[in-house]
Order: sequence, then C-alpha cells, then structure tokens
Amino acid sequence: MFLKNQWYAVAWDHELKRTPLGRTVCGEPMVLYRQVSGALSAFEDCCPHRLLPLSKGYLKGDHLVCRYHGLEFNECGQCVWMPGQKGVHKATHLRVYPVVEKHRFVWVWIGDAALADESKVPDLPWCSDPDWIFDGSTYHVKCNYVLLVDNLMDLSHETFVHPSSIGQHEIVEAPIKLESDDQTVTLTRWMYDIDPPPFWSANLKSTAKCDRWQICKFSLPANVMIDVGVALAGTGAPQGDRSKGVTGIVVNVMTPETESTTWYHWGMSRNFQTDDRGLTSRIRDGQAAVFAEDLQILEAQQENILRRSDRRLLDLKIDAGGVHARRIIDRELARASPADAVPAKL
Repeated sequence: MFLKNQWYAVAWDHELKRTPLGRTVCGEPMVLYRQVSGALSAFEDCCPHRLLPLSKGYLKGDHLVCRYHGLEFNECGQCVWMPGQKGVHKATHLRVYPVVEKHRFVWVWIGDAALADESKVPDLPWCSDPDWIFDGSTYHVKCNYVLLVDNLMDLSHETFVHPSSIGQHEIVEAPIKLESDDQTVTLTRWMYDIDPPPFWSANLKSTAKCDRWQICKFSLPANVMIDVGVALAGTGAPQGDRSKGVTGIVVNVMTPETESTTWYHWGMSRNFQTDDRGLTSRIRDGQAAVFAEDLQILEAQQENILRRSDRRLLDLKIDAGGVHARRIIDRELARASPADAVPAKL
C-alpha cells in the first residue's frame, strides 16, 4: 500500500524540539529530534538491546539515550556507550532516515537512503513565501490515506458535509475539467455569478454575486493542493484577473501511518490581509472545524470498508479526480514492486 522511495511530511517544523518525537510513517516507527545546532536527526525507533522505543528516551547533548539501560547513540545513529563492558557491540548502529526541513514541514525519506534527493521534496512555495501567510495543524485520522485523497479531489461533498460554511448546491451542478499526466491530476471547477458561501463572503467582505473557483491538484506520494477563492462576478477571475477577489491555497499533505491510519497535515496559505494575525487564527480554527466534519465521514467509511471486505467502492463522474489519483498510485506501486503491488482499491 505504500510508496517507499518518497519524501513524507512527518511533522511541522515547530514540533521538532529538544525532546525525542516518535512517529510511524508507512508502517515504520521512527524517532526524531533537533540537535543543539538546530539540525535534525531521524532514526528507527528501537533500541537494539531490548527493543525499547528510543522515543521514550532523552537527550544528552546531541546524543539519544535509551531510558531502559542507558545505551547512548550519537546524532548519526552510532552507539557510543553501553553499560557493563568496554567498547560497544558492533551491531548497534541504528537505521538512519534522510530528513529535510522545508516549507514549514519536516520531511523524511522512506525507502533506499541512497536514492534520497532533496530536490524532490514537494514544492509548496506558498508555505514559505513572505508574500503569503500560512498556518494549520495536524489530525491523526483513522482511515487509509487514499480515502483522504478521494475526499479532497472531489469537493462536491462540501455541499452535504459542510453546508453551513463552504458548501453550496452550485458545487454539485458545476461542470469539472480534468487533466492528468504520469505524476499529477488537476481537477478544475468554476461557478459563475453565485452567492458566496459564509466563509468566502466574510473574507471577500461582500455578499454580492461572485465567481468561485476550486482547482484541486494531486501529486505523489499523497499531496493535494487546492487553489480556492471568490471574486466579484464578471471582474475577470476566470481569465486570470483575481484583483477583485480573494485567493487561498488549501494545503493537504497526507502521510500514511498504517494501512488504516494517516497523519493528515493541513493548512491554508493566503495572499490577502497577511498582516492580520487574528484572521490567520480564525481561518485555522474554521478549517479545523470543517475538517473535523470530514473526519467523522472518513472514519465511519473506513470502519465499513473493513467490515464489508467483500464490497468495492462505486465510482461516479464526481469521483474522476480521485480515480485518476488512485491510478497513478497503483502504477507507481507496481513499478516499485511488481510482484507485491496491491492496488489502492479500498
């Protein structure tokens, strides 16, 4: 189910401190911490002595100490001290994960460390561009990551799951345009001359008719960026002039934990009223409430998938974005391990 030779967001940059943090990514438990210099270390979360998770340990300078018997590992994962003997056992070097800090997230490479290429870290320029403001949080979701991809690539669900904030019937009625290549899927939906829903009306500071857009882009391994916004109707937004509107990029970075759990890193970046910190907090809190509504749906869906293992999902026209994303994931899984590939057909 997992694409291994990929960069995955394991945490927000502010979460990595001078305390060991344990996370499981693609079924692999790891421990991460920030060195005195600010650099990062990421190892397998398992002391080779009695197999206690090292995330339960503590730091001694830049060294990670196992809380059970005190084995000490340096920032490169090499054991440098163990109790009751001279020297150290040869087989005490921890598996080290390549780790990079970029665009407000900490990314780890799952797979062959020799293939780790920092230039392939997902490019999220709005998250670090000084002309934009970005904030968000993380949910631990009890569902497979592909279900989240489905959810985010089909925003028609907003009409029914989020009717009081961002949903409206025009979303379901609007035609969609789909473009796809070997690595990405882009689904575009425009709604013309409509009433803005509450969230967008508040940020546009107008209840006048508007043109609304939703442009969802999936990219490997499991990232969905959504270009969203509204502009006063007929002012040129569909042609590229958004000056009479407001634009946001909804950032969705999914990191598989297991086959039925996911670390869901989410947030919104915007280029309007960027100095209004109160607005940033209100948008983050509003997103949290909206996404919490999604979690109820997704976790109930996952429970039924496990309960009804003989059933398969039914695909409708509205599912085109998610279906194409699944095809890309399946193709990459087959390419990585042809004999063991399992299609993402939950």
